[in-house]
Amino acid sequence: MTYVVTENCVRCKFMDCVEVCPVDCFYAGENFLVINPDECIDCGVCEPECPAEAIVPDSDDSAASWAELNAKYAALWPNITRKGTAPADAEDWKDKPNKRELLSSEPHKD
Repeated sequence: MTYVVTENCVRCKFMDCVEVCPVDCFYAGENFLVINPDECIDCGVCEPECPAEAIVPDSDDSAASWAELNAKYAALWPNITRKGTAPADAEDWKDKPNKRELLSSEPHKD
């Protein structure tokens, strides 16, 4: 089992999960984070840290379509090991449905 970042992270990108990860398996896109499934050790410490409840085990029904995206973008985006600044409107996007189409394929920019 591995953990997967799902739709709830899109446009929220709070990043509370990043600093608790003991193996630094998070990768950052412009408006979304992903977990590298080959690096995740299934410890689960990131799951309760996410204010948007966007992280689930890959065995969760909601993870199926997101697992492939996590793997794909983990290979393309930069690794992130420190919590950055969440988008100014992150709270406005929290819990909004149907955000998948808003996911940017662009990597995180400093």
